[in-house]
Amino acid sequence: MLKEILSISGKPGLFKRISQGKNLLIAESLLDGKRIPLYSRDKVIALGDISIYSTGDEDKPLYEIFIAIQAKEEGKQVEFDANNPVKLKEYLYSVFPDFDSERVYPSDIRKLLNWYNILVSKGLTDFAPEVKETIKKDEPKELSTKPPKKAINVVPKEARKKSVDKSRRIKQG
Repeated sequence: MLKEILSISGKPGLFKRISQGKNLLIAESLLDGKRIPLYSRDKVIALGDISIYSTGDEDKPLYEIFIAIQAKEEGKQVEFDANNPVKLKEYLYSVFPDFDSERVYPSDIRKLLNWYNILVSKGLTDFAPEVKETIKKDEPKELSTKPPKKAINVVPKEARKKSVDKSRRIKQG
């Protein structure tokens, strides 16, 4: 679900990807429902591609942070003081104790909590990533009942004519 939710630099709130064309995206604002075109010059990132800096070996994906906040708040919106950086860091520490406090700024935490509140207010609370089914190596694959396709000659006609013409010239000469 978070792969379809977008953050656009310079625009407030979150957007849901509606459609994708050759040179643009169509997104709908989760705040007011207006649809806007997004071009290649716009800086757009999906929430599913965002992670939070960690003091450990790997950064933590945003969906895991959202799931932890959801468990702490019991599915309700977060109430926080946006002007108090110490309280913002304390809140994130209570949810994600391994976050890197030097690289995660209070403005990042504020944005994260605002995003969470927007998603909860719109009922978009399935934060877990979609799992694609994979075929195990031991399982037999389904066999196709279609007959095999005929072989296609990949040499263009022009090239075939030239090779025939050259062979005739050699025999004549």
